[in-house]
Amino acid sequence: MTRRVCVVLMTVVLALLLWAAGRAGAAVELKFFYPVSVSGPLAKVMDGLVTDFNNAHPGTRVTPVFAGGYDEAMAKTQAAVLGGVPPDVAVLLSTDLFTLLDMGAIIPLDGFIDRSGGERFRQDFFEAFWLNARVGRTTYSIPFQRSTIILYFNKDAFERAGLDPAAPPRTWAELEVDAERLTQRDASGEVTRWGVGIPTTGFTYWLFQGFAAEAGARRLANDDGTEVFFDTPPAHRALNFWLRLQDLKVEPGNVTDWGTLPAQFVAGKFAMIYHSTGSLTFVRNNAGFAFGTAFMPADTRYGTPTGGGNLYIFKNIPAERTTAAWEFVQWMTAPQQAARWSQASGYVAVRRSAFNIRLYQDYTARFPQALVARDQLPYAQAELSSHNSAQVQKVLSDNLQSALTRAKTADQALAAAQQQADQILSQFRKK
Repeated sequence: MTRRVCVVLMTVVLALLLWAAGRAGAAVELKFFYPVSVSGPLAKVMDGLVTDFNNAHPGTRVTPVFAGGYDEAMAKTQAAVLGGVPPDVAVLLSTDLFTLLDMGAIIPLDGFIDRSGGERFRQDFFEAFWLNARVGRTTYSIPFQRSTIILYFNKDAFERAGLDPAAPPRTWAELEVDAERLTQRDASGEVTRWGVGIPTTGFTYWLFQGFAAEAGARRLANDDGTEVFFDTPPAHRALNFWLRLQDLKVEPGNVTDWGTLPAQFVAGKFAMIYHSTGSLTFVRNNAGFAFGTAFMPADTRYGTPTGGGNLYIFKNIPAERTTAAWEFVQWMTAPQQAARWSQASGYVAVRRSAFNIRLYQDYTARFPQALVARDQLPYAQAELSSHNSAQVQKVLSDNLQSALTRAKTADQALAAAQQQADQILSQFRKK
């Protein structure tokens, strides 16, 4: 072998060794899809969280992909899965679970949980948030940005109406009385401030589920996601209560938009509104008056559905990326990050231990309104979830909207919602 050949071979071997060393030290790349209802400020907070994770974990590099709202994020995820290039991790609605399972898109997480503290890990999350994360005994997602419906109320308006600003309505009957006193009209009888606002667009089924729970409904769907309970006595009582608020002319009889209602509240157009705790930071930053938060007023009992998004890990990715994805999920839901995301967004901190962090304790001491959603969790139900969940939710929302705009009676709307949902779900029932 000539000297020249030896040099060439040594050069090739050295290059291969350097390439292998580079490969061994290369960071595991993860793609992370997430939605944020308010893209600007919260997208920046999310990017900051991901940057902090990457800095603390040099062996992993997560690329965050802002995918729009929840519906857009789910559509983008479905397209990626069907195209054979799924994300490694995504925040999607907890109620997307059955749809993701039907696609064969996600993996169970109990093995990871068992190796990461097991029951100690599980019990640090509020139990209500696990309800939409499991099917039977199997866990498929980890709670991340979760919410409940709460009542926001303008304390200044209460005081001017002769109501106690420290005593928001606790029952449906008290809500009706307070809303009548809080509704203002000009000399011509035109309403200048509504007593209460309830969104009729966006998540109509979600608001309705809270009323149904308060009227005694134990749930709106079975645990298998194959059957719904829309045409029941508690459901009728719930819808008739909502309609009665319109009849009393303390709540608008036309469309009340989900997205703009918090802005209308801070502008003084409504004295009380029902909305997600995820709107808490917006209201805090923009209200020019003292405001409070309270449980959804009760009928036979208190009640609310949970809502919001969980973290999912996807199938058909290499083992090293699955392991890194779990490490990322653990970090993102750790108490410090749970507290940080809650303070920035208004979502409930999903870990009990987050409320023991000094900075978060200082925050809730200054802003006790942030504790209401947590304190309401013992009365919370799983959010309506089923196979073809988005379609079933839309069926219920569309029919509720027909009743609220008086295109259908309450009886007609709920009967139609039940019939249409039964037809959608019939293919998933065992013969």
